[in-house]
Amino acid sequence: MEQCLREGFIDYTVEADQRYVPKILTNNKDKKRKVLDTILSRLYVCDSFLFSVAFLTKSGIACLKDALIQNRTATGKILASQYLNFTEPGALQELLKFPNVELRMVTEERAFHAKGYLFHRSQAGPENYTMVIGSSNMTANALTHNQEWNVFFTSAENGSLIRQTKEEFDALWDTAEVVDEAWIQAYESVYTHNKPKRQSVYVPFHKIQPNAMQKAALAGIQKLRDDGQDRGLLISATGTGKTYLSAFDVLKTHPRRFLFVVHRELIVKSARDSYVRIGINPADTGLLTGHDKEMDKPYIFATIQTLAQDEILHTFAPDAFDYIVIDEVHHGGAATYQKVIGYFRPKFLLGMTATPERSDDFDIYALFHHYIAYEIRLHDALEENMLVPFHYHGISEITVNGNVLDDKSDFALLTCEERVKHILYYADLYGSDADRIKGLAFCRNVDEAQALAEAFRQHGKRAIALTGASRESERSEAIRHLEAKAAEDPQYLDYIFTCDIFNEGVDIPQVNQVIMLRPTTSAIVFVQQLGRGLRKYPHKRYLEVLDFIGNYENNFLLPIALFGDRTYDKDFVRRLMQVNFLPGPTSVHFDDIAKERIYAAIDAKSALADLRDLKESYRNMAYRLGRQPMMMDFVRFGDKDPALFVAKKESFFEFVQYMEPYNSTLNTSHRAVLKMMSLELANGKRIEELLVLR
Repeated sequence: MEQCLREGFIDYTVEADQRYVPKILTNNKDKKRKVLDTILSRLYVCDSFLFSVAFLTKSGIACLKDALIQNRTATGKILASQYLNFTEPGALQELLKFPNVELRMVTEERAFHAKGYLFHRSQAGPENYTMVIGSSNMTANALTHNQEWNVFFTSAENGSLIRQTKEEFDALWDTAEVVDEAWIQAYESVYTHNKPKRQSVYVPFHKIQPNAMQKAALAGIQKLRDDGQDRGLLISATGTGKTYLSAFDVLKTHPRRFLFVVHRELIVKSARDSYVRIGINPADTGLLTGHDKEMDKPYIFATIQTLAQDEILHTFAPDAFDYIVIDEVHHGGAATYQKVIGYFRPKFLLGMTATPERSDDFDIYALFHHYIAYEIRLHDALEENMLVPFHYHGISEITVNGNVLDDKSDFALLTCEERVKHILYYADLYGSDADRIKGLAFCRNVDEAQALAEAFRQHGKRAIALTGASRESERSEAIRHLEAKAAEDPQYLDYIFTCDIFNEGVDIPQVNQVIMLRPTTSAIVFVQQLGRGLRKYPHKRYLEVLDFIGNYENNFLLPIALFGDRTYDKDFVRRLMQVNFLPGPTSVHFDDIAKERIYAAIDAKSALADLRDLKESYRNMAYRLGRQPMMMDFVRFGDKDPALFVAKKESFFEFVQYMEPYNSTLNTSHRAVLKMMSLELANGKRIEELLVLR
């Protein structure tokens, strides 16, 4: 302890135990640090805690909820303030779910603005108190994003600072009001009446302007045109405003005639509405669908199924449209898309997709001559505040008669009452950012979706199952009921259960809880399903994601999908689990059993990418580049670790020969030396290997 104090206050060159050295805690995305990290690390293991904060919000409680759930043996006291009536009644309600936590409020007449987090752990030895004191309230932004300064220090029980802090806390606690259901009800009316007008995270329609990343994408599209190109590919994560972005470009270029192509009737009107909101005259827009044939308008929004019909397609001349946008263009290999794209000759063709990587062996990149206008991936979008943050909870699946759900579990186990209650318990415990859950649940098959929807109804939830057989009108109606206000719609829904049909091509901005009830077999599909809840909406601050994790073979894909890793390197994936960093208020938590199952899945694999994965990755890289990939291309684009190709075929050269054989001047001896260097030296895990290789 003396050495720690010496380093912290006298001489920074002293090397002391960093766990106890006094330090400043800040939110720093470049260094992958959040104030929240330190608070959580103490909250998970403490015996007791005292929190003093001026403001409490549901977003702040959501950041701490996993630790409160996991460490239910810790007793806690939380002291908050009615100052400015900023503390949210919903946050107080969330804290009442924890019987080990006492809650009191300093009333409005006292300008209480103190922020401190005190933890006690008896097993920590003499230095058994830790303290974080400074500027961070219990809000998501304060704990993860804002410019905050907090001092962290450790103390023995008889330390003066700890004693003074506890005395001050106790004095305030004794005079504060006990918070219970009755107190919250009384406060809620005051809160509602005096609620400060805070700026929404959503930009009003009449003020929609391109954000920083959209401006960069628009510049990328313009550069392609300036270079004489007639087409380009936009890669943009779900929920990042691809449709608005294309509308900004169309508004700027003023095409004589314009065509927007979608693959589902469910979203064609939504696309048209987006264009109208940014300034396109509604009278100039028309729909071309199974029900509408407004073909004479300057701006046409069409479904691919209708447009590809010969009697419709040939109504237009090949040069009828100056500008064409193809939404979800990763479907471009389908015959209908090939027919339409091959027929028209626009001055500019823009393709938009969140997932250009394909498993159907179709080269999306070649369709656009390998010209990529811009690329916005999920984690870029989170960092730029283009999406709502999410709180992911990896929850261990139930065990019934000694059987844990796995990839082959039978239907009876998937839909048993015990599992239904397990899902409902956590769905209610984590709740949502809003007063009412508006949830989307992804199931492994149609029968499970229908059975679980029925089970939820039996437990008083308003739920429906949608399948591939559901008509467009049924899907639209279900979404309308899900998003409706309960007071205004007697048929409102709490949950939609589905099997894959909402992976893409549907916009439900009000979804505030996503439940994963299926094994993750694809990182791409996982991100698509996650993206259903990430769109911004007025007053929506975060998304709750509940993932029920059984003994699934591909559990290793979860950290890969969540943290955006594409290397599939086992050591790196393990490090991702340990560092556990995502930008802003977004958080990821696995309970202990779920974490063990993920590590077990990683360990069980000799390599996280099998030959099929590597072949697919190689082809996608070749499609992207328009040439044969080199090892450094995979490093440059953050794709598969080149060592995986080496491990599979003993050298990258041999893997290329396997994929596309060609005549080479390398003889048998050359290839043997190359194999030796690739297998023994190129992994560079020991410094002498790199020196020998050099």
